[in-house]
Amino acid sequence: MRAPRALIPLFSVAAAAVVVGAAATGAGIEDLTGDGAPAFADGAAEPDPDPVTIHAMTWNVCGNAEPGCPLGADPAALGKKITARMNATEVGGRKVSTNAVLLQRVCEGHVRGFKKTMKSWSWAFAPLPNGPTCVQDQGRLGVAVGTDAELTGTTTTELPATTGRAPIALCGDVPTWTTRICVTQLDPAENTEARRKQADALTDLAGTGRVLVGGDLADTPHSPALDPLYETYAECDQTGTSRTGANTRQNWQGTAVDKTDYLFTTPSAAVSCSVPDTRNKASDHRPLSAAVRFHV
Repeated sequence: MRAPRALIPLFSVAAAAVVVGAAATGAGIEDLTGDGAPAFADGAAEPDPDPVTIHAMTWNVCGNAEPGCPLGADPAALGKKITARMNATEVGGRKVSTNAVLLQRVCEGHVRGFKKTMKSWSWAFAPLPNGPTCVQDQGRLGVAVGTDAELTGTTTTELPATTGRAPIALCGDVPTWTTRICVTQLDPAENTEARRKQADALTDLAGTGRVLVGGDLADTPHSPALDPLYETYAECDQTGTSRTGANTRQNWQGTAVDKTDYLFTTPSAAVSCSVPDTRNKASDHRPLSAAVRFHV
């Protein structure tokens, strides 16, 4: 297991920001009005969102029945593997239950099943344009977002493409977390410049508030295609400003050969991130899991 990125306390940073803001306007702390909450131009004051910790997972589950997808021809078995991983994924050396899941190459039937068995969760599914149909009447193959809090305002957006197979971004908001979540799966057949435009469009869709955005981006960390994401967010498995991370995509032997799966968050968040160091027998990708702590 790759050593997790340490959770970084940010309370002191937030407090310092208040002091700096006061100094910039020529006011001391004792001069701040009210209870010390920031003042807005229209006179209205909005409290900062409450701190929240999200246990998130992104996983390309390889749900299509084709060579390389171990359980693509057995949707029921794959559904059980997904559920098991959601109930006990490892982050920071300990097992946790996820409360936000980003899935790629998942069958519509899987999501229908999750809605029936996980009644306290919210789910959104979007089929891949011109994508294959899953076996055993499991519907289309696509991407999905699941949260154990209400997911609202979900949208499906086609990203710019040159191949005629435009990838999609599925985004939604979790009001109780004050967080926006987006998932996508990019096409490895696209050229670098096209994927860069897709990453730029994904950044626009996700915005700059509390953000959890990721999926299988079909490229490695140092590719210029991912510049828009790395310039705007922090990836959960990077070290400092270096583009790093444990390999997630497996070859036919089950060896992890490169990193193509990502979870990007607001830079101010504290994050711990993990990828299993053993072969995943359900998919050709290993799941990427993170504990994300939003303080501000």
